[in-house]
Amino acid sequence: MEFSYDEKQLQTAQNIRESYGERRETDLEKLRRLDEKVKRPADILAYTLGVIGALILGVGMCICMGVLGASNLFALGIVVGVAGIAVVVANYFIYRAVLNSRKKKYSAEVLALSDKILGR
Repeated sequence: MEFSYDEKQLQTAQNIRESYGERRETDLEKLRRLDEKVKRPADILAYTLGVIGALILGVGMCICMGVLGASNLFALGIVVGVAGIAVVVANYFIYRAVLNSRKKKYSAEVLALSDKILGR
C-alpha cells in the first residue's frame, strides 16, 4: 500500500531535508557578511566614543551644578563639559575616517563579488 502526499507535505519534507544537508554560502550572503565586516568596527567605535563623550559631558554638568564636588568648581565643570562635547563632535569625524579606511581596504573584494552577482 503506497501513500501519496500533497504538494504542501512534499515541500515540508524538502525543507526538512535541506536543513540536514550541507549548506553552502551564496555570493549574496558573502557580500552581506563582507559589508558587515567593513562597517562593524566603525559602528562599535562610534557607539563607544558617543557613550564616553556623553558621560564626560554629564560629569561636567554635575560638577557645574554642585552635585559632584564643591560648589566653587564651576569653571572645572565647564572645562570637563566642553571636553565631553569635543569627544562627541570628534566622534563623527573619527567614525568617517575608520569607515573610509576599511572601505578602501575591502573595496576590491566587495566590487569583485558584486560584479560577479550582477553578471558584469
